[in-house]
Amino acid sequence: MNIAFFASHQGSNMQAVIDACRSGVLPARPCAVISNNRDSEALVRASREGIPAFHFSAKTHPDPEALDRIILHTLRTQQAELIVLAGFMRKLGPKTLAAFRNRILNIHPSLLPKYGGKGMCGRAVHEAVLQAGENMTGVTIHLVDEEYDHGEILAQCRVPVEPLDTVDTLAERVLTIEHEYLVSTLYKIITGELHLPAVEK
Repeated sequence: MNIAFFASHQGSNMQAVIDACRSGVLPARPCAVISNNRDSEALVRASREGIPAFHFSAKTHPDPEALDRIILHTLRTQQAELIVLAGFMRKLGPKTLAAFRNRILNIHPSLLPKYGGKGMCGRAVHEAVLQAGENMTGVTIHLVDEEYDHGEILAQCRVPVEPLDTVDTLAERVLTIEHEYLVSTLYKIITGELHLPAVEK
């Protein structure tokens, strides 16, 4: 299966999947990396791995429709079959969402629907979890639709919040689980153990 990645910053979840593909754990091929940030570490990782890397943003394509079209064209040219959002901080355009309906996955560092939505990403999520006094957080992998962190949940796992946790220690623990859980969930999807909803014709 050809997997395309969208990432805005470090792309460490993306790297975990790439490593799993390279080692043979995942029967998949990373076919493209797209970032809205030309200085992202994700693009550096892609270039280092020999994966086609693209920077598309409002700077390269000020017209949102043009941006949507070039992204969709690139995904089709690179023969993407599945898209993984790995820390991507922008909404995808309607053409891309429609063309890959039920084939776009996002990973989120909380037990959605808790601590999701616009602006809830990275440290902000962990800060909210700690401020609320939660003793449990987690990782959610869900389908992507027109709203932030809203699509159908495919898989979730729980991660304990320790009494002495800081934002940094909690973030590190959750991220470690994210790497493992994303790979294992993709494996289930690729091998047919976990079925994605049918693609509407």
